Amino acid sequence: MEATKKNLLILHFTVLIWGFTGVLGKVISIDAVPLVWYRVLIATSTLLAWFLITKKSIKISRKQFFQFFLTGGIVAIHWILFFYAIKVSTVSVTLVCLSSFTLFTAILEPLIKKQPIQIGDILVGLLIIVGIYLIFKFETKYTLGIILGLSAAVASSLFSTINSTLVQKSEPSIIGFYELVGGLFWITLYRFYDGSLLGSSFNLSGKDWFYIGILGTLCTSVAYVAGVSVMRTLSAFRVALITNLEPVYGIILAYFFFKDKEQMTGGFYIGALIILSSIFLYPIYKKRQSKQ
Repeated sequence: MEATKKNLLILHFTVLIWGFTGVLGKVISIDAVPLVWYRVLIATSTLLAWFLITKKSIKISRKQFFQFFLTGGIVAIHWILFFYAIKVSTVSVTLVCLSSFTLFTAILEPLIKKQPIQIGDILVGLLIIVGIYLIFKFETKYTLGIILGLSAAVASSLFSTINSTLVQKSEPSIIGFYELVGGLFWITLYRFYDGSLLGSSFNLSGKDWFYIGILGTLCTSVAYVAGVSVMRTLSAFRVALITNLEPVYGIILAYFFFKDKEQMTGGFYIGALIILSSIFLYPIYKKRQSKQ
């Protein structure tokens, strides 16, 4: 029981940290692509150091390497879209749009795994569409941010669905490490292509270095390892339910840090309430369905 309570606290703290990434994305002054590049570089280095300290083997097959490596590219695209959305809109808008990954998962997972689409999943998805429509209608000045946030949700749903298959045969920490390596490679390749890496002076402000350091270590590598470790004693349902608090924590933190800049119209909050209610009800519905 004590271990369960401890892991519950760890999980809540981890989800709070994930919500904080939106705030960091707003306060860091550099563009989305170099921001993600720094994040992945620091996170990869930190995880590698953790493997070396714990003397954990990271040996995998060639097939697994390419699977993780390619999936890492999707993870990188997700992060770039996520931070770009924050740059052109607000933390609240981006996080609420990102919550729609439940809808896209309900569509993508059956297609990828060749399973029948569940009617209940579609009904939950329709509720989320209503919420998204209201946000689009009342927050037209953030149209680009909404589109980017929804695109980030699609990418998140895609790599999460792929990982749900990969994790059946490989350890999560190993998958995460090689996906970060893959993400770092693809972003570096892109930055060489557009010339931004060759022309970069790496002359960031002290404030940017500090926040990027937090983003890469605490919010990525440490939070990832912590999020995986709690699954030893907590059920998948409980983990999913608490993880749904990420946009709630993120919106509260954003309002605390940015005050009036995060205030939205009444239509936004109605739409956000519909979406967040849907993602909280979804795991409960899935649990009851599995019992039946």
